Amino acid sequence: MSEQSITEKMAEEKRKFLENQPTDEGMKEIIIAHLKEIYDPELPVNIYDLGLVYNIDVWTDEVSMLKKAKITMTLTSATCSFSQVIIDLVKSIASRQEGLESLEVDIVFDPPWGQDSMSDDAKLAMGLL
Repeated sequence: MSEQSITEKMAEEKRKFLENQPTDEGMKEIIIAHLKEIYDPELPVNIYDLGLVYNIDVWTDEVSMLKKAKITMTLTSATCSFSQVIIDLVKSIASRQEGLESLEVDIVFDPPWGQDSMSDDAKLAMGLL
């Protein structure tokens, strides 16, 4: 097999692999769906609708061609007794989602979380609307 045909074969395999992977934006939507399945144990609302997630960055690793993500989020309180459980559940998304190589969680408390961060659905569920 010539050098050219090996290169062409590799390029074809890479193209096929990438065609079956979600876009970065598509993976972000998948991650959001996972986040909506994680509930604050003290509240009847998922962490995404609570407004605990401030940012989700998704990109494609140039070597593995898999997705990587970083979630910037907060907690309802710095002394939240379930904080590590919530963080571990968010981190576990990477092990449950095919094509997501890694997921980093950055916990911040500035800006502080408040009820104004909640979605209307969350406010309704908590009787605030």
